Amino acid sequence: MQPVQRLYEAIREQLRKVYVGQDELLQGTLTALFSGGHVLIESVPGLGKTLFVRTLGRVLGCPFGRVQFTADLMPSDITGAPVYDMKESEFRFRPGPIFTQILLADEINRSPAKTHAALLEVMQEYCVTVDGTSHAVPRPFLVMATQNPLESEGTYNLPEAQLDRFMFKLRVDYPTAEEEREILKLHSLQVDLNRRLREEVQAVTDPQRLQTAMGLCGAVTVTETLTDYMNQIVRSTRSWPAFYLGASPRAGIALMQASRTLAAFAGRDFATPDDVADIALPVLRHRVQLTAESEVEGRSVDAELSTMMQSIAVPRS
Repeated sequence: MQPVQRLYEAIREQLRKVYVGQDELLQGTLTALFSGGHVLIESVPGLGKTLFVRTLGRVLGCPFGRVQFTADLMPSDITGAPVYDMKESEFRFRPGPIFTQILLADEINRSPAKTHAALLEVMQEYCVTVDGTSHAVPRPFLVMATQNPLESEGTYNLPEAQLDRFMFKLRVDYPTAEEEREILKLHSLQVDLNRRLREEVQAVTDPQRLQTAMGLCGAVTVTETLTDYMNQIVRSTRSWPAFYLGASPRAGIALMQASRTLAAFAGRDFATPDDVADIALPVLRHRVQLTAESEVEGRSVDAELSTMMQSIAVPRS
């Protein structure tokens, strides 16, 4: 797993040239990317999500796109639609912004369910079906969707079916005082960002190498004991008193894939219980729902998941 570890460290090094802090966002996004998953990011505006996506696309050598979700956004605005070609006298499919490799779906909860549905197929099957014809998106393909946790007016809750498509839900908080001071020093020079990305940030890989690294992550060994441990974690969410909705089997698949990737990032060819513990909250927090009584009592999903995991015996090997 040394090639994967070296690639991971090289990507982090380049990202850190223009992006400060937010370790959970950086590790979670790269873990999802190398695992073939997608991420939902919950954060207030102004924390550099667009900058992160642009820098990531530059470092990975992959095209990136951004869609600003609004109440009047239509599914065809994302997927694309047939357009009549006057010269050829026929309809031709014009691809939408979803035909990229790194897609930032900004403020995804500002669009209704009809628009959300445009992402369901492509996030699971990596293709878009329009007028009965399937159009494949390039691989690797990563969706980074954001939502603002503070505003509720003019927003729509994401349906459970779409939440389950995201491998992780990452929470991005304000930077520390030291990190914010570094941000002020880096980004207050009135220098064109495109020029900085071209001159300071180097592409360290390409889509083909990424696909190879993803294959190596899938070869990490997971023992039967560790598989049982992950299975017990997921199944416990369905009987935990504070939850009325538990995690689906897809959560267990995501937990296993992410644990393998974390192990590869550390240069190991085997996963450990620590890998599972490190990634369990981002995998599970959007797949469970508190009971009404738990919400009234002021309990949080993360706290209940942590308590639940402490009640499960950790395997020694």
